[in-house]
Amino acid sequence: MAMPPFLASVIEWLRAGYPEGVPEHDYLPLFALLRRKLTDDEVTTIADELSAHGDPASVLAIHTAIAEVTQQPPLDGDINRVSAHLAAGGWPLADPARTTPDGA
Repeated sequence: MAMPPFLASVIEWLRAGYPEGVPEHDYLPLFALLRRKLTDDEVTTIADELSAHGDPASVLAIHTAIAEVTQQPPLDGDINRVSAHLAAGGWPLADPARTTPDGA
């Protein structure tokens, strides 16, 4: 099943903001930011894509970070650091435009 264009564009922005890959200490603030804009299913899809080519420890760290987002908020400094990485990669910190299946 193909990934929706909107989620594919989020993956592209993440890879542009983190060309060397997302460091483990940025997982929690990154997924906290994503959860502000995306559904739980969309966040899980992105996490799966980011971890698809990673080592098992990274996969576990990503899924642990997602679980922690609901239990504890990340520090403001961490959110700011991750936001800066994403902004450098072209991440639209305002609501990104979503394309519906009918193109609207």
